[in-house]
Amino acid sequence: MAHLTPLFIGGQPKFSASTFDVINPASGLVVGKSVNASREDCQAAVNDAAKAFQTWERSTIALRRGIFLKAAELVATEKYKNKIMEAIQTETAASPAWCTFNWTGSTNNLRNSAGFLTELNGQILPSVNPDGKLEVHRRAMGVILSIAPWNAPVTLSLRAVLIPIISGNTVVLKSSEYSPRSQAVVVELLHEAGLPPGVLNYVSVSREDAPARTAELIAHPSVRKITFTGSDRVGRVVAMEAARHLKPCILELGGKAPVIVLDDANIAAAARGIVNGAFIHSGQVCMSSERVIVQTRAAPLLIDAITTLCKGLKGNIGPLFHQGSADNVVNMVKEAVERGAELLVGDLNRERATVLPHLVKLEFKGSGTGKGLRLWEKESFGPVLVFVVVDTVDEAVELANASEYSLTAGVWSNDAYVAQHVAARVRAGFVNLNGSTVHTEPLASVRGLGGASGYGRFDVDAFTDLRVIVSHPRVPSD
Repeated sequence: MAHLTPLFIGGQPKFSASTFDVINPASGLVVGKSVNASREDCQAAVNDAAKAFQTWERSTIALRRGIFLKAAELVATEKYKNKIMEAIQTETAASPAWCTFNWTGSTNNLRNSAGFLTELNGQILPSVNPDGKLEVHRRAMGVILSIAPWNAPVTLSLRAVLIPIISGNTVVLKSSEYSPRSQAVVVELLHEAGLPPGVLNYVSVSREDAPARTAELIAHPSVRKITFTGSDRVGRVVAMEAARHLKPCILELGGKAPVIVLDDANIAAAARGIVNGAFIHSGQVCMSSERVIVQTRAAPLLIDAITTLCKGLKGNIGPLFHQGSADNVVNMVKEAVERGAELLVGDLNRERATVLPHLVKLEFKGSGTGKGLRLWEKESFGPVLVFVVVDTVDEAVELANASEYSLTAGVWSNDAYVAQHVAARVRAGFVNLNGSTVHTEPLASVRGLGGASGYGRFDVDAFTDLRVIVSHPRVPSD
């Protein structure tokens, strides 16, 4: 019997006769079912979160820290390792290495998030009034609606809920329809660790019903902020819906990460880092390296090294999350080849939802083959890497910045001063020097700078309000 994933509202699982199928992208088989949240379910989830906020906001930091550290201990056990590995592999057909990444990173995510309690501080400032006092209080916002994706279902669901909760908010987590079981593990984990009922509620919705339910969740008066991680297409819809109600958003959307490789770079290290950044999880990461801009002298060696590494990846590339995604990736490459791009590696084909690595070389000088191509301008979210050869650093920076994406980037050079100088010129929220673009730091999370990469950070500032209390001097009695 297929596994049935319930909703979780008010500290209790919620079942219903209305369900939808979860399909494994590799086999095409139904591997699970999820309860399909109704309008009433979604309203109840927000209402319970709003009720729980009244007490959770006033909970002690010791209680919050204790729950997170307990969850960190629990997730390190074989019980949760097996739950996470099995759920992600079953629903998304991710590689064992990617499933392990979702599991092993969870402990650090929980411990690091517990440490953010120290940022729940305020200020006392002098007032313009003699003998007055100005106090700035940092307060939780209320109910946060967090919409997390399928591609790193445990990692990104944890990120979607941990900082809001540690800051004193309550959360309604809406899962992807592709990974409800995987994301529900996060809810189970935190409640087993002692999270009070209503602080974290969970809903999952079918693809067909998602637009209406999401709009209703956003419109609920108790929802104070929305976070969304996913495509820029859906991100625009979420942002417009939130704008109707003048509600703020955090949007982590697409990426088209450029990697600049200078002539003096360590070619072997750069090749390994780029291949890791481009093909981990079959390129289904918003931070994936998609555009390699390499100087002339380094180009032949780098392209040869990456080509050799890619040919050894055949057995390590898993399926994309949907056959439609695989078709889109293949079509983007075909369009480029038809326009004159040079196909270095790849067969312009797919097997079910699996696409093998493709390497493509574009030209931008003169009439160029790269101008106006989707493969250069739009996120592929697949195992594709594009090369452009340039003469100067100025050309490299100009091409790196010729994009509506701004999430992450990379620079490779053996000269630390030059690398820092080039990195400062690249318009990206997160630039990696001599390392993979698929990298995050707990103290400075990845963030877009607007456009197709979205905006905002998952930190305490983003999930708290600063409220001012002014104490005026006492007025003498008459």
